Amino acid sequence: MAIEKIFDPGDIDWLASFTAIGEPASKANSRKFVRIKGRSAFIKSDKALAYVQSLGLQCPRLDPLIEGNLIVAIRIFYASKRPDLDESIILDVMQGKIYKNDRQVKQKHIYWDLDRQDPRIIVAVGKPS
Repeated sequence: MAIEKIFDPGDIDWLASFTAIGEPASKANSRKFVRIKGRSAFIKSDKALAYVQSLGLQCPRLDPLIEGNLIVAIRIFYASKRPDLDESIILDVMQGKIYKNDRQVKQKHIYWDLDRQDPRIIVAVGKPS
């Protein structure tokens, strides 16, 4: 499916796009409390770690990485109505694969959708024209 059918591109030069299967874990809500060497810490939950690994394998690796200020459009299809809309773990995984740092993202268009049979994400990364 063409990116134009999913997102209203406006004056954006889309440079990369991909689809990845699986439901993302919320970065904010996917922490667990542990003790490491006697210190308390919050780390990513098992679900969040598994999603990071899965998305890391599905995310394309660009060479060279996209530079400059970026616009990201992400449509997240969740398996249930429960999850909050949270794209942060997706942006983190794209670091070093699509762009150098997620601080380059100056504009985000994030959409929440429901697909119980096929949870997934559709991502487009571009630059203003």
